[in-house]
Amino acid sequence: MAEHTSSSITIEAAPADVMGVIADFARYPDWTGEVTQAEVLSTDDAGRAEKVRLVLDAGAIKDDHTLAYTWTGANEVSWTLVKSQMLRSLDGSYRLAALPGDRTEVTYQLTVDVKIPMLGMIKRKAEKVIIDRALAGLKKRVESQA
Repeated sequence: MAEHTSSSITIEAAPADVMGVIADFARYPDWTGEVTQAEVLSTDDAGRAEKVRLVLDAGAIKDDHTLAYTWTGANEVSWTLVKSQMLRSLDGSYRLAALPGDRTEVTYQLTVDVKIPMLGMIKRKAEKVIIDRALAGLKKRVESQA
């Protein structure tokens, strides 16, 4: 079983505001850094993204992939890889927990498996960099809208 990497951050906003930014895929190129294009391919009955095509440029890793999203209640979203040029698998999730004072703890969990051979230690370090950048970008984006 693949190991995953996770990290958490506290954002000065309500969970609904944080999830609003997470669910707004069209704006990902504005704040994620690595995502240069995002296109929602299909939505569920509630109008939330089910399949999303993302074009990544993360330096050494450039990829065009499609992810399938599953929304669990109002405070959790997870995704899994549908297709990719460089990745064998990409599973992740955002879990939001309300904190006192209109704050939210966001936990991002990620498991990546690339098609090229890579040492587990290097892969986990790359996952950690992706997670930390995403959480910092999310925090900045949400708090700048408050």
